[in-house]
Amino acid sequence: MRTRLAVAASAAVAVVAICVCTASFFVLRYKLYQQLDQNLSQSATLAAQEHRAEEEQDFGVLAGECRFLGAPACAQVVPAAAADDPRQPYLLPVDRATRQVAAGELAPYYSNFTLPNGKPGRMLTTTYGKGSAFQVALRADIAERGVRQTAAILSVVGGAGVLLSALGGYWVSRTGLAPVARLTATAERIATTRDARHRIELPPGRRGGRTEDEVTRLATAFNTMLGELEESVAARRRLVADASHELRTPLTSLRTNAELLARADRLTAGQRDRASAALGRQLREVTGLVNDLIELARDEEPQPLLEEVRVAPLVEHVVNAARGHWPAIAFTLDTAPGAAALTLPGVPSRLSRLVTNLLDDAAKFSPEGSLVEVSLTSADLTVRDHGPGIAPEDLPHVFDRFYRAERARALPGSGLGLAMARQIAHAHGAELTAEHAPGGGARFRLTWRTPGDEPGSVGLRDKR
Repeated sequence: MRTRLAVAASAAVAVVAICVCTASFFVLRYKLYQQLDQNLSQSATLAAQEHRAEEEQDFGVLAGECRFLGAPACAQVVPAAAADDPRQPYLLPVDRATRQVAAGELAPYYSNFTLPNGKPGRMLTTTYGKGSAFQVALRADIAERGVRQTAAILSVVGGAGVLLSALGGYWVSRTGLAPVARLTATAERIATTRDARHRIELPPGRRGGRTEDEVTRLATAFNTMLGELEESVAARRRLVADASHELRTPLTSLRTNAELLARADRLTAGQRDRASAALGRQLREVTGLVNDLIELARDEEPQPLLEEVRVAPLVEHVVNAARGHWPAIAFTLDTAPGAAALTLPGVPSRLSRLVTNLLDDAAKFSPEGSLVEVSLTSADLTVRDHGPGIAPEDLPHVFDRFYRAERARALPGSGLGLAMARQIAHAHGAELTAEHAPGGGARFRLTWRTPGDEPGSVGLRDKR
């Protein structure tokens, strides 16, 4: 890229330099010959005044000194008809155009020719009286020499311009692409070491400024991306570490019960039944934990599967399912009149999972015979239980993966339900919060999109 930029910049400057030198050459050449033509015109006027024809016209050479450098102009008069030519040969070339000027059929003109001594000359052919042409010539050595010198000087200047443009292009590419080189080096270092902690060094005084150029903004964006990557890698490592820790105990229990059942002939019928029941329960727990881990590891936006979801029937279906799963807990559903026809773009299965996790968490911490209140409005969904509530020291961590409060460690579960609920809520653009309920218990609030939000979002913007 640096080479291409240097070549492009050098070529652009070189083309400009060559065009300027070429234009200058033609302008100077034109000026030199214009000055020579003015001298010819003046010489023609003076010669015509000195040799003004009277009644009879004398044809032939009037002055022939122009064969010497700096000598006066050569002059001759040419008749329109070749029959009227004098016996002495002409010094200057006479052709058909000269006869036409003499006859008044052609306008006066300038032309280049070669003198008898081989020197370059410049000639003016104009009318002279009636039926004759007047030719006057000067040596053009000075003009020709000036043209050659101009061409040589401009060639040197153009060559120097091309060389300077090459050096300037290399300097521009090296300076302008320095941040890109640092970005490339950082990317290669990350690819080699797989360490996302590296950052691109930004130019001094441009960190966070509003006058950043495109390359600096690219480096800033790349640093931001590296920060997100580092956070993502750290989160995945924490997930793997927590998952391995959580899976170790149930897998050990599974292995123990499996080995115990392998010696079923030594067990009583009651012991075999208890071991089989424990094995089945532990398999269900491990299966649920693995499914939750897969769901959390996906961490994907639901955009490709969006559809208009009717919220009220979905919540009602989940509440009815929770009543069957938790028969000892009473679930109530209060749907506001404005929420009956509420529809939101989303993924029905994931929204059902979100509400199910909230209801399961509320039921798990509720004593038998207590009430779990579900309220749906056009603005939010709230789930309130009447259990022990959330301790102040646990409130900031209730949505963390594998986090379990002290009082919840004896209850079934892996500590992933609320983390998954928050992930689904954020994926749908909503906000899930936990708070103390007045009178005791915990209350979870899922807030939908507000009127000021963008039309393309489902709920509130992600505030993480």
